[in-house]
Amino acid sequence: MRARPAVRLLRLGRLAYAESLAAQERCVGRQRAAAGPGPGPGLGPGPGAAGWLLLSEPAGPVYTRGLRGAPDPAAEERRLRALGAEFRRAARGGLLTFHGPGQLLAYPVLDLRHLGLSLRAYVGALEAAALGLCRRLGLPAAAARPPPYTGVWLRGRKLCAVGVHCGRHITSHGLALNCCTDLTWFDHIVPCGLEGTGVTSLSEELQRHVTVDEITEPFLDAFEEVFQCTLTSHEESMG
Repeated sequence: MRARPAVRLLRLGRLAYAESLAAQERCVGRQRAAAGPGPGPGLGPGPGAAGWLLLSEPAGPVYTRGLRGAPDPAAEERRLRALGAEFRRAARGGLLTFHGPGQLLAYPVLDLRHLGLSLRAYVGALEAAALGLCRRLGLPAAAARPPPYTGVWLRGRKLCAVGVHCGRHITSHGLALNCCTDLTWFDHIVPCGLEGTGVTSLSEELQRHVTVDEITEPFLDAFEEVFQCTLTSHEESMG
């Protein structure tokens, strides 16, 4: 039986979105260095663990735009900054979305060759991990939908957004799950460019206050189950 791949878990806690991106980029660099050039195209990965899983909660409100541009990006940025939020461009798929306090960001930095996954299967696995959490919380109606409706949905509203980047088989970015997020920030945008759809949160669906801390462990259980990996806590300074 093949050993379960090891994934290093880095709990960043609540911090500025820019700091979580910086930590992610350091992990991407380390993972690429650990993988080396590999034995050749199509022949599998080089040495090293399967990668990292970074967990964080944004310390403040921030709008992020993916690789697909806006008709007037400067005007869009000015308008959203005037609301009191940061604005950042992110090297991920997708359009405009919001990140803020009360939201779990899970950014796996994984070598897909170690996991034997295509990019399409990887996105499906991220959705399945979020769905596994929903089942654990008593929300069996949560579901994934066909493209372009990536993520996890409940009653036609998006609970969890997914946007990823993959370069040289190594992933970055990942998912954003609304726990007790102030959903009014989404009123100022068309989330992910999907007209006529709304957003929701675990707190709204369960009719009680659900924090990021509360759902972290069940999410990690679901992640290990879906990705068939072993998470190992990593305490090393990323500075």
